[in-house]
Amino acid sequence: MSELDPLLFGEIDPPQRLLMGPGPINAHPRVLRAMSADLLGQFDPEMTGFMNQVMALYRPVFGTENKWTMLVDGTARSAIEASLVSLVTPGDTVLVVNFGRFGLLLIEILQRIGAKIETVEAPWGETVPMEAIAEALARTGAKVVATVHGDTSTTMAQPLEGLGELCRAAGAYSYVDATATIGGMEIAADRWGVDVVTGGLQKCLGGPSGSAPITISDRAAELIFSRRHVEKGIVRDDIADGQGPRIGSNYFDLAMIMDYWSEKRLNHHTEATSMLYAARECARVALGEGLQTRFTRHAEAGRAMTAGLRAMGLTVFGADATRMTNVTGVYIPDGVDGEAVRTAMRTQFEIEIGTAFGPLAGRIWRLGAMGYNAQKHKVLITLGALEVCLRMQGFALPLGEAVPAAMQAWDAA
Repeated sequence: MSELDPLLFGEIDPPQRLLMGPGPINAHPRVLRAMSADLLGQFDPEMTGFMNQVMALYRPVFGTENKWTMLVDGTARSAIEASLVSLVTPGDTVLVVNFGRFGLLLIEILQRIGAKIETVEAPWGETVPMEAIAEALARTGAKVVATVHGDTSTTMAQPLEGLGELCRAAGAYSYVDATATIGGMEIAADRWGVDVVTGGLQKCLGGPSGSAPITISDRAAELIFSRRHVEKGIVRDDIADGQGPRIGSNYFDLAMIMDYWSEKRLNHHTEATSMLYAARECARVALGEGLQTRFTRHAEAGRAMTAGLRAMGLTVFGADATRMTNVTGVYIPDGVDGEAVRTAMRTQFEIEIGTAFGPLAGRIWRLGAMGYNAQKHKVLITLGALEVCLRMQGFALPLGEAVPAAMQAWDAA
C-alpha cells in the first residue's frame, strides 16, 4: 500500500476569506455555533419539537401562513428538483420564465422529468414583463409556471406581484426559486399567491449550503398528495410491495417528506440534524433583526457597492430598476485580465468575488453583499481592495473615490 499524504491527517484549517461573490457567503457565527450542538435521534420529542419550531420560524421568512413550510435535506437545488418532480408528470406543459442561468437550470430539470417545456424569455440583464407571462400562459395552457426570483447569473430580480393570481385564473400552479433572495429581499408567498417557493441558506440567510427551506400551498399539497393514488390505489402506508408513489424520485418525493414533517412522523430519511440546527438559527437571526430592517440593510449594501463601482469609472451590468439588492454585476474593463484581478483579490486580500456564466463569462464580475457580509465595513474593504487590484493591472481609475461614494450611498435615504 502506498504511503498516505501527511496532509490527510491534518486538521481542516481553511483560510479566513471574506466571501463577497454571489454565494456562498460567510456563515453567521451563531449559525456555526448552533451546528456544533449535540445530535438527537430523529424521533426524539426534542428533535421533532425543533422540526415544529423550524416550520413556525420559516413561515414569516417566506411571507406565508402555509402549514407545509419545512426543509428539504440537501442544497438549494434539492428543493428545486423536489418541487418540480412532485408537481410535474411526464408530458405536462410547463412554462419557464427564463432570464438567466438558473432559468436554464429549471429547463434542464424539467427535461429530465419529461415535461413539455415552453419558455417566455428576456435578454440577460432584463426581466420578463407580467404581460408577457400572461400571454405565454394563455397561448400554452401550461399546468405549471416556474421562475427564479433573483438570478445571480444576471443579478436581476423578477417582479412577482400578480403571478399567483394569473396562474390560478388559468388553472395553473406556480413555482418560485428564491434561493438567492430569501432573507435579503422580501418573499411574499401569500401576497404573490404562488404555490411553491424554495430557498437556500448560503446566501442572504447567512448559513452553510446543505438545507433547503420550502413552503407549499394547500392547493399544491393536494396535487402532490394525489399522486400517491394513481396506481392500484397505492398510498404512502402501502409501499412495501415496491411499487410506491409514481414520481421519478424517492428522496425528492415531497409527499413522503411532508408525511415525515407532519404529525404522522412517517419515516422517510434520517433528518440532517446539524443542518436543521443551522436552518433554525438562520431564521432566528433574521427574525431577531427584523425582516424589514434586514431588507433595508441589504438594499443599503447593494446601493453602496454599486455607487463605489461607478465611482471607479466601471460600468454596472443590467437594469437598475430590477437589480437584486444583494448581488451586483460589473463589466470587466477592456484590457484588464478579469481572472488575474480575482486571483489578486484572493491572494493579496483574502477576498473572493465572482466570475460569470454563459454569455457573460469573462465579461463581468459579480460582487455580493448579503447575509452576514451585508455590512458597511465589508463593502468598503472589498471596494478598496478591488481598486488596488485594478491598479495592479494597469487600469487607470480615480484613486480614493470608491469608498467615500459608497459611504455616502449607504446613508442615502
